[in-house]
Amino acid sequence: MNIDDLKFDEKGLIPAIVQDASTKEVLTLAYMNKESLKKTLDSGETWFFSRSRQELWHKGATSGNTQSVLEMKYDCDQDALVVIVSPTGPACHNGTSSCFVESIYVNKDKSLTESTDYQILANLERVIADREINRPEGAYTTYLFENGVDKILKKVGEEAAEVIIAAKNRDTEELKWEASDLIYHLFVLLREQKLPFTEILKVLETRHQEKDTK
Repeated sequence: MNIDDLKFDEKGLIPAIVQDASTKEVLTLAYMNKESLKKTLDSGETWFFSRSRQELWHKGATSGNTQSVLEMKYDCDQDALVVIVSPTGPACHNGTSSCFVESIYVNKDKSLTESTDYQILANLERVIADREINRPEGAYTTYLFENGVDKILKKVGEEAAEVIIAAKNRDTEELKWEASDLIYHLFVLLREQKLPFTEILKVLETRHQEKDTK
């Protein structure tokens, strides 16, 4: 596929849907022109065209939250792109992993199967990020962030101890609840440390690959 074969609109733009390679989460919708697309292909990191500023912009140039491109696809009409990336930080300027955080509709009868894998963790990370930014009054997560890292670390330690006790007692019902509490507080800690969960996944993937080569 040649860039010239793609169908840009009358303003010379093509929509680019950016998707996280690890979580499959849609991170943002941006636009590219031929120049930004070429820069993306040449650099291996996402470049877009800002419709409001009428200029090219390199994602993460100022924030450090760059996106390494793993694959790019075009649709059957050749007028839209999907950019599959490995992000080094939040995609949204609000500090959330994705720009798509608000729901306009949720099917209450929908099966939970879609949320039983990594997606529920991505949702958790997204909610915690929102709590840190907006600090809603009365929210427990707000309380943790306002009391700082020492309080968060104390809770991580307490929940880890509760997991150990539940496991030692062979109480699987208690263990699942305590493990959930531990994961939640660990995610709060990761957010406080500005460490995206995708970085943890990368370490696990590297270890898995190293194990396969031995």
